[in-house]
Amino acid sequence: MSEITHSLKVGDKTFTFSTGLVAKQAHGSIFVGFGDSRVLCTVCAAKEPRPGMDFLPLTVDYIEKTFAAGKIPGGFYKREGRPRDHETLMSRIIDRSMRPLFPKTWRCETQVISTVFSYDPDFPTDVCGLIGASMALTVSSIPFAGPIAAVRIGRIGGELVANPGVEERERSDLDLIVACSEQAITMVEGGADEVSETAIVDALLFAHESCKPLIELQHQLRAEFGEPKREVSPEKKDEALAARVSELATPSLMAAIVVPEKQARSAALDQVKKDTLAKVAEELGESAWAEKASLAGAAFSELKYTAVRRKIVQEKVRIDGRGLADVRPIMGQVELLERTHGSALFQRGETQAIVTTTLGTSADEQKLDTLEGFSFKRFLLHYNFPPYSVGEVKFLRSPGRREIGHGALAERAVAGLLPDQDAFPYTVRVVSEVTESNGSSSMASVCGATMSMLDAGVPLKAMAAGIAMGLIEQDGEIAVLSDILGDEDHLGDMDFKVTGTEQGITAVQMDIKLTGVSRQTLEKALNQARDGRLHILQEMKKVIDGPRSEISKWAPRITKVKIKLERIKDVIGPGGKVVKDIVNKTGVAIDIGDDGTISIASSDSQMAEKAVKMVKDITREPEIGKIYLGNVRKVVDFGAFVEIFPGTDGLVHISDLAEKRVNRVDDIVREGDEVLVKVVSIDRQGKIRLSRREAIGQRPSD
Repeated sequence: MSEITHSLKVGDKTFTFSTGLVAKQAHGSIFVGFGDSRVLCTVCAAKEPRPGMDFLPLTVDYIEKTFAAGKIPGGFYKREGRPRDHETLMSRIIDRSMRPLFPKTWRCETQVISTVFSYDPDFPTDVCGLIGASMALTVSSIPFAGPIAAVRIGRIGGELVANPGVEERERSDLDLIVACSEQAITMVEGGADEVSETAIVDALLFAHESCKPLIELQHQLRAEFGEPKREVSPEKKDEALAARVSELATPSLMAAIVVPEKQARSAALDQVKKDTLAKVAEELGESAWAEKASLAGAAFSELKYTAVRRKIVQEKVRIDGRGLADVRPIMGQVELLERTHGSALFQRGETQAIVTTTLGTSADEQKLDTLEGFSFKRFLLHYNFPPYSVGEVKFLRSPGRREIGHGALAERAVAGLLPDQDAFPYTVRVVSEVTESNGSSSMASVCGATMSMLDAGVPLKAMAAGIAMGLIEQDGEIAVLSDILGDEDHLGDMDFKVTGTEQGITAVQMDIKLTGVSRQTLEKALNQARDGRLHILQEMKKVIDGPRSEISKWAPRITKVKIKLERIKDVIGPGGKVVKDIVNKTGVAIDIGDDGTISIASSDSQMAEKAVKMVKDITREPEIGKIYLGNVRKVVDFGAFVEIFPGTDGLVHISDLAEKRVNRVDDIVREGDEVLVKVVSIDRQGKIRLSRREAIGQRPSD
């Protein structure tokens, strides 16, 4: 097949899509162009289903090659290594957007790879990766209930913008990536600068309209050269068996699903399933049961799924007994840990997180090597989800995609609320250790992060909280759930997390399985989330409602000293000798900025003051007419060289040593003596003339 190319304008920017030239052995491949950016999106699927597989074996990778930006990788090996966080987050976004659109019974290993081959900062490659992946699947033989498209939405001066460039994004108070199918929004990820719920809804509907031309183009490509879709084995069902499972299980099941406590409810449901399947096995006999065991298990799972959803929608009562908008009991505590700079325990229902804050200097900033170039990050939020939090046994490994994704969401929620670096010159690291989980641990991390930073004395612009919401559509009715449990997360049609302050939203994440969500439903869901968020904020304020007046005694105190640019070399010294000497004598951490700002950090106030004095001494400027207590460094026939402060000395001529005539310099002063001297003059070369004679009987000026 020869190369086929199509172009399409979205907003004020043009996409190009080509196929037939590159990666022709992949089962589907699309080269996406956007400005000078180029992303190759490929899909492949195994020929046969994987034996014993009971879930969708889908792998999604978004990869940024450094050559795309004309760069050579750092490090020893000079090649790309483990994915950067941005690559991991985009892989998750593509996966979340597509996974629900594969057939339930598809069991062939499927791999989606989006590779950035050329990078233009004004034309972001992340949405290209998602759009191209959908196109590759759409024209391939792999069954896929797409197509979908994606767009990045910004808002500048109140006007919504599709796919804003770098400069536009800096001026935007909204930054959302939205994936859409023809009928509905399917995925949302992004942040905002305390914007209203109405603004978010407007942005989502604008995104859906912006995606429609991209979806129409995919239908066109599918009609032009798409391959016939592979057959998918139909879902096996035994209606008679399902009816018998329902008959046996329903009474006990309805009692088990309303057990409030997670572990007890899980145990009760397991027992109902065990008893039901044992009874069915007894009735069928050993040989028939061997053939129908999996069908009976699936029938029970479907029964539980439907029973819980109907109870919630019809009776307006949830599995733990709460109403639809009720938030679980909240408990908080600060000053939990003695030696951390700030700490908080936040618990909502059976979800709990211990969150700590550590304050560091600019030397602790994270250096990022991205396609845009090098940058530094002064706020870090890390999220950890150990297996004991859900009563499981698993190997401890480096953070997985879920932990990176949840941490990024929580970080986005509070990053914009930190004070400017000039007002608070600290690097801030927040770590959330989830110690118990039954839904919404990332939102607990947002609440705990806020409380922990306030406990550390970080003057946040506002307090932030987060809440996880759910939506269920059953039998034509819709129920919006606040503060969902883990079980409700799995059985819902839409789950979304919203974080913000009393003023507005700071981050949002949505995954939507419904084929259509109206503006009215979106507004209802976001407004209910706002009510829940405000309630949580009031509960948090009962524990701590503002930053500590002082930071922890264990945290470094940062003192700033401003010096002239030409004196920076004097503080550093040859080979760093001077600054190393200051550090060795005081134990402080010193950061010297290019603008002449010197930051001195230490948890020992006396040592910090000593270091400040040493810096000031090195950078002091002599003033004509002032008296200094100096140290005689060298004696020569015509006078003495006196150091009036470190690194600065002048000459006392023999005629200025005393009020009487002096024949020999060492009759008056010797090396090492302390003497009072007056600055008489400073010439154009900076040479200082001193006088001991004029300083006799006077006191030092400072």
